[in-house]
Amino acid sequence: MSNFTHWNYPTSITVGEGCANSLDKECHQIGIKSALIVVDSGIVSLPSTQAIVSRCQESHIRCSVFSEFAGNPTGEDVARGVSQFQKEQFDGVIALGGGSSLDVAKAIALMAGQQHSLWAFEDIGDNWTKADSDGVAPVIAIPTTAGTGSEVGRASVITDTQERVKRIIFHPKMLPEKVLLDPLLTLGLPANLTAATGMDALSHNLEAYCSSSYHPMAEGIAVQAIQLIKENLPLAYSDGNNIEARTHMLVASMMGATAFQKGLGAMHALAHSLGALFNKHHGLLNAILMPYVLVANREAIDSKMTNLARMLGLNEHSFDSLLQWVLEIRRTLNIPHTLSDIDLNGNQADLIGTMSVIDPSASGNPILFNAKQYSEIYINALEGKL
Repeated sequence: MSNFTHWNYPTSITVGEGCANSLDKECHQIGIKSALIVVDSGIVSLPSTQAIVSRCQESHIRCSVFSEFAGNPTGEDVARGVSQFQKEQFDGVIALGGGSSLDVAKAIALMAGQQHSLWAFEDIGDNWTKADSDGVAPVIAIPTTAGTGSEVGRASVITDTQERVKRIIFHPKMLPEKVLLDPLLTLGLPANLTAATGMDALSHNLEAYCSSSYHPMAEGIAVQAIQLIKENLPLAYSDGNNIEARTHMLVASMMGATAFQKGLGAMHALAHSLGALFNKHHGLLNAILMPYVLVANREAIDSKMTNLARMLGLNEHSFDSLLQWVLEIRRTLNIPHTLSDIDLNGNQADLIGTMSVIDPSASGNPILFNAKQYSEIYINALEGKL
């Protein structure tokens, strides 16, 4: 897959080995003359990151790096990034890294020219209309993990540390103007992160497929992405240098974030709550929660799971065969079976239920669970009860 592929849905996207080398040209085309490069701290010193910085500088694009943010980014992280953006008078943002860097970058781009606070733009009602659209800086996104698909999203998930809750910040112009999907930048991703981020991509597509809302385009995208994940995630995990598998996983991840316009569900409602309280990896939480949420939803999704099992070419076409495939791929990727395996316990089960039922993702679940039911799913995931 050495030749570049160009798409214009849902934004301008280039896919292929080495396409990140065109970053300077993309900046000039968009009109970015100076940029804040938002990059994960874990990759900021890598040669590939330094090469991107050097390419910008050699092309007379003034830039500096911002990497002071957490794996579950906070409002304070965004504020520091905005301060640096404004102090150095940048006119664009380059997002490089996993979901956290992409979310922080998009939030910084939004807040660079706003008077209201970050939380004023939480994705509730028409809050986004409060923003000055002209104050949103353009973003170029270069993901280095295949998980969140945030590079094609119009929102960021940011933790409100005072309230201990994750909030979704939304504005249509937060959608990056250009996305570069370069599999070469994912080759150094450790196997455990390949697994967790890949399962995050699966959770996005699976929950979008299961959502009861009507969106045939999103549903079709989700099914195709699940097929790509089935075929390529184990390959990318077992051989991190498999370029074709890495490419397909980047695409499947992006497809997930496009598909979940149809809705998410209880996996994400619980994962957001647990991430806010315990600062655990979002993708890993979704991976562990997945079978427990599927079982809880069985009454509403039995026929859909049967159809999905058929479309995936499983030996048997049933809910149980689909569930067994999920359990099998988790074992292949060495995903823990229970939340207690990552040191969570039942001490705050009631609070987790209360938080999850009001999480925005809960509204897309096929069954509108109450707080007690969310607490029960959480306990089942702690104890391994399917």
